[in-house]
Amino acid sequence: MPPRKPLKVVHAAPAAGGQTARWVALCLDYLRTECHLAPNSLAAYTRDLKRLQTWLGERALTSLTVRDLSNYIAWLQQQKLAPASVGRHMAALKVFFRFLQVEGVLKENPAELLATQKKWQHIPDVLSTNVVKELVAAPQPYDPYYRRDRALLELLYATGCRVSEVSALPMRDLHLDERHCLVQGKGSKQRLVPLGDAAIAALKDYLQLERPELAAAAKSPPPWVLLSRRGKRLRREAIWELVKRYVARVGGPGSASPHTMRHSFATHLLSGGADLRQVQELLGHASIATTQIYTHVDQTRLKKVHQQYHPRA
Repeated sequence: MPPRKPLKVVHAAPAAGGQTARWVALCLDYLRTECHLAPNSLAAYTRDLKRLQTWLGERALTSLTVRDLSNYIAWLQQQKLAPASVGRHMAALKVFFRFLQVEGVLKENPAELLATQKKWQHIPDVLSTNVVKELVAAPQPYDPYYRRDRALLELLYATGCRVSEVSALPMRDLHLDERHCLVQGKGSKQRLVPLGDAAIAALKDYLQLERPELAAAAKSPPPWVLLSRRGKRLRREAIWELVKRYVARVGGPGSASPHTMRHSFATHLLSGGADLRQVQELLGHASIATTQIYTHVDQTRLKKVHQQYHPRA
């Protein structure tokens, strides 16, 4: 967290009960106004710190020890949260306590003594190319706004974008003639993602024949590519529901989600011979370590490489 000047606040008494809520609010305000966190990141910090606030109850922040914080992490694990979620909660906890130390609420920071949460490496689910082919063709004329749904599925698979990125994609960043779209990723980082023939055809069909009808339901011209029946942005939750519906229709795994399309995008690129660095750039990963998970998924490619290059294969 970047250094900052302490707020001009007098804190003579220990912070407890309502004071905890006050400092959580101040910390979130700092993350929004001075750190300029992206909306989704700020929402995650808000959820995590509110959970911490609930767990603390009336306990004073100044009385907490590293054992107390370790008990909080253990409590999170008992809630059957995924390791990644526990790690995110721990990151929010550490940011909050560093904020309290900078503001002079705490002289010592017990959160510094917490061990880093190690995440089990989770091998993501991946759809086969045949299942993907059936999935993108699953929306039929009897489905409400089936052209939009086909465009959505093609866009998810063609770009490997996160569901939030597809949901928020504005018309101004969709460049079908140039065969790419400009995606606003995590941390407000932008990247250009190519679009293939199938995605372009589905998007053109939707933009010409369905989107005008959806846009007409809005009070003013909506900026987003994918619209709901009321002319508003197609929300992340709605996209999840649509993907789940069409995956079930083609007999795909019940665990599949929009993120499964992202995993499939990356794995199929590597299967076709794409370089890991190129896949990292397309996915918008800050670290290649995040992208390397897909080398564990694509065992077929590794076997072919071994057979082709090993002298005793």
